[in-house]
Amino acid sequence: MPHIDPLYSLAGVLVGLLVGLTGVGGGSLMTPLLVLVFGFHPATAVGTDLLYASGTKAVGTAVHGWRGSVDWRVVGRLATGSVPATVLTLLYLAAAHRDAKDTGHLISTILGVTLVLTAVAVFFRVHIVRAAGRRFARFDERVIGALTVLLGVVLGVLVSLTSVGAGALGMTALLVLYPGSPVARLVGSDIAHAVPLTLIAGLGHWSMGSVDLNLLFTLLLGSIPGIVVGSLIATRVSDRVLTPILATVLAIVGFKLLF
Repeated sequence: MPHIDPLYSLAGVLVGLLVGLTGVGGGSLMTPLLVLVFGFHPATAVGTDLLYASGTKAVGTAVHGWRGSVDWRVVGRLATGSVPATVLTLLYLAAAHRDAKDTGHLISTILGVTLVLTAVAVFFRVHIVRAAGRRFARFDERVIGALTVLLGVVLGVLVSLTSVGAGALGMTALLVLYPGSPVARLVGSDIAHAVPLTLIAGLGHWSMGSVDLNLLFTLLLGSIPGIVVGSLIATRVSDRVLTPILATVLAIVGFKLLF
């Protein structure tokens, strides 16, 4: 029977609540929380969060797939870039795994930068999509396809190193690349792509001993009810209140990890 630490479960509840309210991936919140508050090694925080994300997003994919709100063509393009990039990043981490101090510093630095970029994507998403969407609308289908594969490469590297990026950054980029697609369909596609991405990356971290299974179980105990409650009350809380708060928290945490 796993040992259940109520503080970890409470963290799961809080993160799950915010994910349900905002839709931003748990990695943006859970990974820095595990590093800064609970003192876990960055690699352990990332590895554990990746497997946690693959389980929760598999459920989300099943729901979106049942509703027909997944564009499998977009998922295939993203995976074409992200899967090889994930494997190569994991091979690099395995080679560098002997020096835990250097690996931890690298992950913390990239995590900090990614969180700051995520904060910008969350806060300025509407403006970014509006400005860039007009330019990308001129490109033909081949160029959009190639750019989607390239986006997959970037997400594969970022998610493997930090467990962050597939949510806010990925969704913002998809909204720019596919301005004519329904938002719900892009959300479903982003979630579906995150399942193989986080599973492969999580298993890679597990093979390197960078996953705490007891922590994973305890976090899930808290986060599942948290996500349910957050999703239920999301429509009652204004985005104008939540978005700047979330973006500010992500930026502060990102700078904290960097400096």
